[in-house]
Amino acid sequence: MREFIVEADGGSRGNPGPAGYGAVVLDAATGETLAERAEYLGVATNNVAEYRGLLAGLRAAHALDPSAAVHVRMDSKLVVEQMSGRWKVKHPDLKPLATAAAREFPAGRVTYEWIPRERNKHADRLANEAMDAGARGEQWSGPSLDALGGPSGGPVPGTGTDASSISGGPASAGTGAGADVRAARAAAAGGVAASGAGGGPGPAGAVATPGWAPADLGAPATFVLLRHGETPLTPQKRFSGSGGTDPSLSGVGREQAEKVAAALARRGTVQAVVSSPLARTRETAGVVAARLGLDVTVEEGLRETDFGAWEGLTFGEVRERYPDDLNAWLASPDAEPTGGGESFAATAVRIAATRDKLVAAHAGRTVLLVTHVTPIKTFVQLALGAPPESLFRMELSAASLSAVAYYADGNASVRLFNDTSHLR
Repeated sequence: MREFIVEADGGSRGNPGPAGYGAVVLDAATGETLAERAEYLGVATNNVAEYRGLLAGLRAAHALDPSAAVHVRMDSKLVVEQMSGRWKVKHPDLKPLATAAAREFPAGRVTYEWIPRERNKHADRLANEAMDAGARGEQWSGPSLDALGGPSGGPVPGTGTDASSISGGPASAGTGAGADVRAARAAAAGGVAASGAGGGPGPAGAVATPGWAPADLGAPATFVLLRHGETPLTPQKRFSGSGGTDPSLSGVGREQAEKVAAALARRGTVQAVVSSPLARTRETAGVVAARLGLDVTVEEGLRETDFGAWEGLTFGEVRERYPDDLNAWLASPDAEPTGGGESFAATAVRIAATRDKLVAAHAGRTVLLVTHVTPIKTFVQLALGAPPESLFRMELSAASLSAVAYYADGNASVRLFNDTSHLR
């Protein structure tokens, strides 16, 4: 039986703050580095980043040899003790990550060891490189080494994808930026085509064909992001978050829900429907789910930002009544709306945790998330590794569709944004 060593690390500059992870897979017999993984996560906690590093390392090892035995070494006492079964996993943000990690290999073939930080320098370096890349506004897919070739991966400057597709089918040319970059470099070098969840060996003797030939990462978890239909407040452009009157759909909003339901039924790719707990999203989700023959699951983490005392006001009214608070809010993602509302930074932490939970629960599936303006923009911002101020530069219409795919190697690919063609 082949034996691997997985070393993983994660960090957050702020806890929560800009976060990233690094992981390396070693041959236990020779010490040879077989695979490296790293990713900038956006805003997250240290513990979430540590678990994401563990999951990436285990997935890389599984891609190399799913029958192998794995010894994990980490400097996170929490992760080692929880995954060893000596401590309970209590935090809701960590439970789905721990569950996903436990599924990669049978329990009897994975052991865990705590090591001091100075003995985990390789993974720590990768995590910091990912966070540094994120600070520069780059999406970092990691300096991956596959078992049959040279280095690949690195910063991904936004490769193109098929913006018309929101299906959750197998990765194809033009999907998954990290996969495209790795495959293109392998093809250019005349090497062997890689396959698996980021860096595993392909079939013996398989030679890469020229051009853009993506690695076989399997079907991604694809989130189709639907903003709810109009409410009476929508055309008036009033702040309407989770702390306001919780309005229902207007007549126009119900018509929009019916149109998007018909469009999604024609596509036939949605396998589950998850909704924010607010009335306007549950009503929209109900119309779509009924058309698709699915049930609606309510997810608290998909709720809209709480805009505090600004709820129900227009932008002009807020500027007139709370000019200093509004200026601070526009200048910093950490600023809260007047009256104890939720900052964009806090929203990002919540959405990142919800994303991780749903990705772990729906790997390889296409899921409709019926939610709101700020959550959808945040999903996109985090997927792109864009700065927080990018939220102010996105236009998102009522009943619009967007889509993000999450691949097995940790990469995210924005496939669609603010599509309203079904409403015309």
